[in-house]
Amino acid sequence: MSPEKRTEKRPHKRVDTVRLQTIAMGYWESAALMAGVELGLFTAISKGAGTDDEVAAALDITPLNAERLATVAMAMGLLTRVDGRYVNADDVERFLVEGERSYAGPWMLFTKPMWENFGTLSDHLRNKDVTILGEYDNLTVDAAREMHEGTYSIGMGAGRRFVRQVDLSTRTKILDLGGGSGAYSINAAKTHPHIKAVVFDLPSVAVVAREFIAENGVSDRVEALGGDFTKDALPTDCDVAIMASNLPIYNRDIIADVVKRAFDALLPGGEMHLIGETLNDTRDGPIGPALWGLAQAINASTGLAHTDADCRGYFERAGFVDVAVHEFVSGTLNRITGTKPS
Repeated sequence: MSPEKRTEKRPHKRVDTVRLQTIAMGYWESAALMAGVELGLFTAISKGAGTDDEVAAALDITPLNAERLATVAMAMGLLTRVDGRYVNADDVERFLVEGERSYAGPWMLFTKPMWENFGTLSDHLRNKDVTILGEYDNLTVDAAREMHEGTYSIGMGAGRRFVRQVDLSTRTKILDLGGGSGAYSINAAKTHPHIKAVVFDLPSVAVVAREFIAENGVSDRVEALGGDFTKDALPTDCDVAIMASNLPIYNRDIIADVVKRAFDALLPGGEMHLIGETLNDTRDGPIGPALWGLAQAINASTGLAHTDADCRGYFERAGFVDVAVHEFVSGTLNRITGTKPS
C-alpha cells in the first residue's frame, strides 16, 4: 500500500479591513488638520492654551468640541501631553503657528478647493476631455492670487533651502520657469545681491508675482514676465534655469520639450534645476508625487507623475551633461540638475 499523501498546511496570515478602513477614512484626518489650522488650534496651544477649557476659550468653541478635536490631533501625532497639558509636535510648532516666519497654514489649506471634486474622482477619471493646462487655461488674477498665497507660504521655505543647497555665487541671472509667487527668485536675490532673475509664468500669475516681489523689496532685480513657457520665447541672457513644483501639471512630451527649450535659452555653461514631485523608478511611491499626478484628472490636464528616470532622460536628451538627481525634501521633492556645455 502506498503511503497516504499528506497535505502540507501552509501558515495562513489572517487579514482584516483595518488598513483599508483607515485609508477610506483618510479624508477625516485631512478635515481635522484643516479645521485645526482654520480655528487656530495650534497657534492657541503655542501661546499657552493647554487644557480643553483653555482651548475652547481661545477658539470660541465648546469644551466638548475642543476635546474632540484635540483627541484626534493627539491620535494623529500633531499634539502630545506634557504634565497634563497639550503641546504641539515639533513640526506643528514650526509650521502651523500663525505669525511665525515659517507658518505654512495656507499651504495646508491649498487643496481644500479640490475637496468636493475628489469626492467624485471616478467621474473625473472617466472624463476624456482634457487640455494641456486643464483648469489653469483661463486662470484669473484673483484665482492666481488665492492660489499663490498658499504656495508662497511653503515656497519661501523651499526657496531658502534651494539657496542653501546650490552655489549661485558666480551666477548672474535666473530664469524661473512657472515661478508662481517668485519665492525661489526672491530668496536668491536676497541672498546674493548681485543676482537678477525673471519669473516667467502665465500673465495672471505674473501680476501676483510682482506683488510678492515688491513686498520683499527686490523689484529692482527680480521681474515677472507673463507668458507660456511651453510655447513663448524665453529670455536668453540667463545662466540658471529653475522649474519648481509644477512638474505633474504637464505630460512627458511637454516636460521634455520645456527642458530642451530651457537648454537652448541658457547661456553656455548655464545650469538647470528641475525641482519636482518625482516617483521612484518603479513607480510605486512615494505617495505624495503619485497623488499629485492623480489630481491632474480633476484639473482635466494632460499631466501625470514623472519618475526620476523620466527626468534624467529629459535632461540628457536635451543635451545637458553631469545630470544628477538630488534629494530636496525627503519623500516629496527631488532636484534634477544638469549643465549646458560651454
